[in-house]
Amino acid sequence: MRTDVELHEETQKSDSGWERQIVVGICAMMKKSMSKPMTQILERLCKFEYITVVIFSEDVILNEPVEQWPLCDCLISFHSKGFPLDKAVSYAKLRNPLLINDLNMQYFIQDRREVYRILREEGIDLPRYAVLNRDPDRPQECSLIESDDHVEVNGEIFQKPFVEKPVCAEDHNVYIYYPTSAGGGSQRLFRKIGSRSSVYSPESSVRKTGSYIYEEFMPTDGTDVKVYTVGPDYAHAEARKSPALDGKVERDSEGKEIRYPVMLTAMEKLVARKVCLAFKQTVCGFDLLRANGHSFVCDVNGFSFVKNSMKYYDDCAKILGNIVMRELAPQFHIPWSIPTEAEDIPIVPTTSGTMMELRCVIAVIRHGDRTPKQKMKMEVRNPMFFELFEKYGGYKTGKLKLKKPKQLQELLDIARQLLADLGQHNDCEIEEKKSKLEQLRTVLEMYGHFSGINRKVQLTYLPHGQPKTSSEEEDTQKEDPSLLLVLKWGGELTPAGRIQAEELGRAFRYMYPGGQGDYAGFPGCGLLRLHSTYRHDLKIYASDEGRVQMTAAAFAKGLLALEGELTPILVQMVKSANMNGLLDSDSDSLTGCQRRVKACLHEIMQKDSCFSEEDFRRLAPTNSPSLVNSMKVVENPVKTCDQVYTLIQSLTSQIRRKLENPESADLQLYHSETLELMLQRWSKLERDFRSKNGRYEISKIPDIYDCVKYDVQHNSSLGLEDMRELFRLSRALADIIIPQEYGINKAEKLDIAYAYCLPLVKKIQLDLQRTHEDESVNKLHPLYSRGVMSPGRHVRTRLYFTSESHVHSLLNIFRYGGLLNEGKDEQWKRAVDYLGAVSELNYMTQIVIMLYEDNNKDPSSEERFHVELHFSPGVKGCEDEENVPLGFGFRPASVGTQRDPGSLEDLSCDEPDCIALLSEPARIQRRSPLIHKCNTGSMEVLSETFTKASAYRRFHSCSWQPLEMKQSGLGFEGCSMVPSIHPLETLHNSLSLKQMDEFLTDVCENGGDSRTSKALSTILECQSQPSVDNYLPERVLSPAASLRYNSGPPSTVSSAGPSSPTADTVPHCDMGSRNSLMDQNSEEKFQLAVTPSDHPIKSLPSTLTQTQNMAYAPKKSGNTPRSQFPIRSSHLPHPDKHPGLRIPEAPNQNSNLADLGAGQAE
Repeated sequence: MRTDVELHEETQKSDSGWERQIVVGICAMMKKSMSKPMTQILERLCKFEYITVVIFSEDVILNEPVEQWPLCDCLISFHSKGFPLDKAVSYAKLRNPLLINDLNMQYFIQDRREVYRILREEGIDLPRYAVLNRDPDRPQECSLIESDDHVEVNGEIFQKPFVEKPVCAEDHNVYIYYPTSAGGGSQRLFRKIGSRSSVYSPESSVRKTGSYIYEEFMPTDGTDVKVYTVGPDYAHAEARKSPALDGKVERDSEGKEIRYPVMLTAMEKLVARKVCLAFKQTVCGFDLLRANGHSFVCDVNGFSFVKNSMKYYDDCAKILGNIVMRELAPQFHIPWSIPTEAEDIPIVPTTSGTMMELRCVIAVIRHGDRTPKQKMKMEVRNPMFFELFEKYGGYKTGKLKLKKPKQLQELLDIARQLLADLGQHNDCEIEEKKSKLEQLRTVLEMYGHFSGINRKVQLTYLPHGQPKTSSEEEDTQKEDPSLLLVLKWGGELTPAGRIQAEELGRAFRYMYPGGQGDYAGFPGCGLLRLHSTYRHDLKIYASDEGRVQMTAAAFAKGLLALEGELTPILVQMVKSANMNGLLDSDSDSLTGCQRRVKACLHEIMQKDSCFSEEDFRRLAPTNSPSLVNSMKVVENPVKTCDQVYTLIQSLTSQIRRKLENPESADLQLYHSETLELMLQRWSKLERDFRSKNGRYEISKIPDIYDCVKYDVQHNSSLGLEDMRELFRLSRALADIIIPQEYGINKAEKLDIAYAYCLPLVKKIQLDLQRTHEDESVNKLHPLYSRGVMSPGRHVRTRLYFTSESHVHSLLNIFRYGGLLNEGKDEQWKRAVDYLGAVSELNYMTQIVIMLYEDNNKDPSSEERFHVELHFSPGVKGCEDEENVPLGFGFRPASVGTQRDPGSLEDLSCDEPDCIALLSEPARIQRRSPLIHKCNTGSMEVLSETFTKASAYRRFHSCSWQPLEMKQSGLGFEGCSMVPSIHPLETLHNSLSLKQMDEFLTDVCENGGDSRTSKALSTILECQSQPSVDNYLPERVLSPAASLRYNSGPPSTVSSAGPSSPTADTVPHCDMGSRNSLMDQNSEEKFQLAVTPSDHPIKSLPSTLTQTQNMAYAPKKSGNTPRSQFPIRSSHLPHPDKHPGLRIPEAPNQNSNLADLGAGQAE
């Protein structure tokens, strides 16, 4: 690069025929032309012998006429804020240089409407969108109808969440609007300011001035992909955290935004080619959204460079230089041909030694702590209810669920109108309806706003009215049709529940290999690295209940170290799984087996006598220790119910007295509840628990336990008498009723379990088999990935958040479905004994399946894949912690395995743990290697600095902490306690994948015909099931039949050893050296552009195989060395003053993995 005077002298020499140079002009604002990426690329471009670069000064661009601009043969010019694009177009017409980026098309790039039009014409996938033009001359394009949960733009309806983009591409104020079911509000995106790129706002209304594009929101699991083309045959892609997720910009130790190079699929490479050609921009950046197995273009930015990638700088300069020489060398009679060079060989490490590689984690988790669930039923016949039922399509299925604010508001209006009409009547029937309507109105008016997370109403059509089952009711049954209205409220996730879920998510990271690079020294951050680099295939599913979805969002927040509100996380990370009954169940539709079980329970629990031996045989045929103990506590069920009823009466009278006391009447309870609301829920239980004939409604026992557990934990400061006794008795009754509602004997338990969770079992089997064709796996680009020891590694995580019914049912399937023979497998026998001693599957109960692979074993070998089954009963109870059954630790070591204090398994890096595989199931010791410490308020984490002494550091877990932490940022109100969560306990750690797959297949087959006793007896025949100790496969799986996994370097953990994510100790992280090994088969892994889905590592982009055509032209002797090139613009730093600007004489062919900083690559 030279000054203007030198350029004139050079031109004179060129006119005389001596060494004609091709002049490449850079015409852009100084901030862009002098940026680090531009400087790095221009340095490399100058290494071409016949190319000279001249940078137009900003003063010349802004103030001089185009006739005075420097001459050039090739022009690189692009628009940015303040750039006079019109003058650049005039210059191009005047001088007719070769344009790297077309200038006229840059007008279109500034208008999102034109960008979307061009993309649509090219057949490129876009999110569904509509344009709102607030233009008086085009009134037909300015139709906007806004509702609570959708907008209608020119006749096109967009349900929330949707995106609102200004039509001007220079306006980065993009808003995302969330549905009321997720909490409402909006996320407001803007150009990065410091470490923020967006902020959450409670505002839910769209903007009323300006023109916008409205488009469908695409769920991308919180990651965006930015693609950078250099010509139609080259594309570099990087992933970054979506600014819409929590608005916090991830930065490395140098303050730069962290991005991770990723591999594009063959279809995405074709999209990149189309974008480059359609917009006529050789150097072009655009944004990709990967959602639901497809890729959508959502923005085209025009001229854009990758930051901080030396490999990209090399490639870009080579491609641009070759384009210039190919187009202009013949014109100037310059002898030039595209040289060749050896293709760079990507370094892909292999594993050595015997180890286990984590391949898949599946977890089924119950929601966190919630407010008591409440329900009211009433039969309605007023025509206004039928009109509402018909309006929202209730007659199609005979059922209608109302959750949207508009629907609930209409129902509230009906209740208010009927109450006004009924005020003049004194009829007894009307009065009963009036009390129900008043309760309906009161509940709907709670909170001052509507949200589907808080309340919902179900209407069921009864063609002949509700059948009368009690003699106390009307003798004559009305035959007119009616509607059964079921109002449900409460059951919200509490602040304590959010903390529990977030802490569990944070602790869950410890099951994954540890961190390096910027994450080095921080235990549990390996999961963050896996996820950020697209090597973590994570999907989170939740049922449609608000408490379940918020639990999933809070868990994701802790798991992925996110910040901010839960609503954006919920919308982007959590998938609703209410299809096909995967995680939801119609609790109002009982199977025949469930009805029989409930009738049997009702009969036994109505006996006013002590439990007899016959009762024990009928109620506890499985001899579950927890059930037997509870029956012994209860002794006489009716007498115990009498005590419970008396205690409830005492409790309601105490609350009434407090309400009458002016000093306590306005007392604010936990989670903004008032004494009046507390009295309402207890009074309703008092009314519903015992009928007028003195019989008890057994189905209300779980609700009573639910309420007293909530108040003991959160409202103990009220000092209500006998609350602990009520808790003790109701818990004993609930420990009988709740688990037995899911079946009394084994056959019933399996029958009901199939009805609840057969779709979930099928999904788990598919997850283990990795046979989802619609869930594409994205990979980290190995060529750009310094610091990533194993770019081909891939871990699949599937998290299913659901309610108590699915957790009970799934555990019953594993426990009673015939997975293993208790009589022949000692580890399984102890696991079943442990499960039998667990009395309650509390909030945050977890069932975890982990799949490992031994890459050193033959793919057809039974020992290739290894499955472990883990379980935690969730949150610790309010008292009696010493009575909690003790498990055997998380992934306990076998007896023969000797460890010294310094040999805890290393989860800190990508190196394999050279720990021998178990050739037989671990013989569990009675005491777990994990120390169950008394100080449950903390987790012990091994220090980053590894020594034999193993220094410790502590951090708070979700222990019993007083919620006087309002100032500490937890946002709790009132005084409460946050109980800690039981650590995961291993049920079995030596299952083969074949065993698990065949078991799940049997469950699915028998579950499909679960009503037949023959099928059930087949499942219950455990005697024929071989034990793990002597299991020999009848046939060896062929390689085609075996599960296909990437054989790249592993997420390595040993097959045994303590590493519980929720235990009091977590594994040590060794920050030792990491040695990369050359994969002998690396050439095979990168030979094709399109490979099968089960190929070990996806190939390089097709253009990267052409790098032999992108070499620098050889130098002629006698020329001035280009490493000391003069700079034509005085603004460009001089290389002598800036050593970083010096360029090696030849490209470093081995710099593929050495150019990126560790913090930037990973």
